[in-house]
Amino acid sequence: MDSVHPGSKTAPVSASAGVPLHRQLFLVLHDEIERGVLAPGAGLPTEQALCQQFGVSRITVRRALADLAEHGYIERKHGVGSFVRERGPANQPTPSRSYLDGLRQTQFETEVEIIELGVRRAPPSVAEALQTSADLLHVVRLRRQRRTGEPLIVSDVWLPATLADALTEATLRRKPLFELLKGQGVTVDRVRHEITAEIAGPRNAQLLDIAIGAALLRINRLIFAAGAAHHYQSVLLSPTRSRVLLSQSSDELEAADGLAIAHDVRPEP
Repeated sequence: MDSVHPGSKTAPVSASAGVPLHRQLFLVLHDEIERGVLAPGAGLPTEQALCQQFGVSRITVRRALADLAEHGYIERKHGVGSFVRERGPANQPTPSRSYLDGLRQTQFETEVEIIELGVRRAPPSVAEALQTSADLLHVVRLRRQRRTGEPLIVSDVWLPATLADALTEATLRRKPLFELLKGQGVTVDRVRHEITAEIAGPRNAQLLDIAIGAALLRINRLIFAAGAAHHYQSVLLSPTRSRVLLSQSSDELEAADGLAIAHDVRPEP
């Protein structure tokens, strides 16, 4: 996807993304309210400004704002504008979303910079996870919040080198990775997530505009397709700007499915 700058009319999303545009915009604004980017009492951008910012129609914007008002997040004043409510909605559940919904929302609310792109040898941990010794296509991307420009995510992805012709800098800017992979016949079976913590080294501190040594969250994802490990993604987030949300159904809780905690504690010699 091409980067979108203030005043740009380039459409940041495709209507075929699988989630209605008004729902995507609702989730973006909801998250900004929850994170405090839009503080209580603050006015939202005008309908026209939101249309230009996200490349959507006025009808789409109005539906998203109506949903926010219905859920108690904003108050709409006729002829004046929309304002964040002083108190959040009581007992309202966080909007549910699937893994792919999350990817679509990230694509919608951020713009991407390609930091590195090329075929090279993977580190041992990645090669072991993918059970391969072959060189892999390595993509490093930085995602910034579309409205504020804040750096949010540094993403490292390791993929089969055979995808190098399809995953170019131009295509990676134009479309999200999951759509490009789908176009190449890659259907995701399941995803294994691992969440860890670390401190920021010089490179990631510079990319995320934080201090060296600051705390970071790392999400490692091993993505399976056709019953085998297909590609590996590692995402770095600053806990001052991002949170990790997990949701499980009652059936998953009964089955202990989807969440586990591993303790890397070794006995003293």
